[in-house]
Amino acid sequence: MPESAIEAGHSAKEQRAWYMYDFANSAFSSTVVTLFLGPYLTALAKAAADADGMVRPLGIAVDARSYWSYLISLSVVSQVAVLPVVGAVADASRNKKRILGALAYTGAAATVAMFALTGGMYLLGGALFLVANLAFGASIVVYNSFLNDIAPPEERDAVSSRGWGIGYLGGGLLLGLNLLLYQQAPRLGLDEAMAVRISLGSAGAWWAFFTVIPMMGLKARGSAHVAERAVWKSGFTQLGRTLRSLSRYRQALLFLAAYLLYNDAIQAVITLSGQFGADHLKMPMGDLTMAILMVQFVAFGGALAFQGIAEKLGAYRTVMASLFVWTALMCGVFFIRDSGDFFVAAALVALVMGGTQALSRSLFSVMIPKGKEAEYFSLYEISDKGTSWLAPLIFGLALQFTGSYEWAVASLIVFFAAGILVLARVDVRQGMKEAEQA
Repeated sequence: MPESAIEAGHSAKEQRAWYMYDFANSAFSSTVVTLFLGPYLTALAKAAADADGMVRPLGIAVDARSYWSYLISLSVVSQVAVLPVVGAVADASRNKKRILGALAYTGAAATVAMFALTGGMYLLGGALFLVANLAFGASIVVYNSFLNDIAPPEERDAVSSRGWGIGYLGGGLLLGLNLLLYQQAPRLGLDEAMAVRISLGSAGAWWAFFTVIPMMGLKARGSAHVAERAVWKSGFTQLGRTLRSLSRYRQALLFLAAYLLYNDAIQAVITLSGQFGADHLKMPMGDLTMAILMVQFVAFGGALAFQGIAEKLGAYRTVMASLFVWTALMCGVFFIRDSGDFFVAAALVALVMGGTQALSRSLFSVMIPKGKEAEYFSLYEISDKGTSWLAPLIFGLALQFTGSYEWAVASLIVFFAAGILVLARVDVRQGMKEAEQA
């Protein structure tokens, strides 16, 4: 058999293993971040609040309704400091797959521990979320860096889109099981809180179980010239060099700036939608779970559909068009009055969500220098799955000072508009040339 055919077959096998980490970790995104933890922690915070509806973590007065959005922002502040270091260490390591596994199982363990949350334990819940989300984001940095190893530039739109699609499928399957549990809870002798706690813990167990597949199927890739004991020192040194060299990759830097703006808002929509439905629309948890479940499967189809659109229009134009759709959807929040409206809005969001994110990842991958994938994806991951920070902060402030969920959601329009303006300045072909000259 020709060598090229052997390599192609092995690459296809690795791609399938790579997809399964998205299948594994998306349970954390869908079940924990998007649906259950926001409303549950908000309820725990309300239970611990004073007569004015305020809780005081570390002595700081916080509206219990804003606790979740502030917590997300705090989580990402920690990621801003940690993820670039993780990326540099992964690039310097001889076996970045081992780092992926360690981070995945740390996050999964913290998620399983969420089963213990009861009463007014909003502070413990916040601490577990900070650990889980930090490990989640760091693992995605390493996971994304494998994209350049397993697929050539011409295949990355398709591979990235399939990865996102399969991820939504994984998140949706567990969410479906959790919905079944929630609906059957009374018959099983479980109250609503217990059903939510089991759902939270199950996401960690799912994440841990299916991570075994990429751990077995991915190659132990890494840097062969750095001694294992010198990895951390080499990682910090390389990070300094990378930060100083960013100006040489102007197009990648421009795209990164645009992505951090518009995807910050996308992630805010994902992470805060559960709270919007539960606290503002007073949707029953069963209806809310059904809506989020629908999103997972519509997003799967949307990601694949956007891949087809990108083949005709190009990934850049497709992403740009999707941002105008996002802006229109944010304006539509003022027309959402009940659960029926919420289902319609969720379906429209799902259609553009997966495609925007998948194509953004593949676009960025062709504009970064070889050998520094994890470092550059660490900067990218600052605003990837579940890790937005400024948009939730603005959302929380708008909610606290206006008391209006509609205006809080509408405040996200500024991020999409700014992202469009910056993305319009990106020249992808020039970015590819800059990466090749590294």
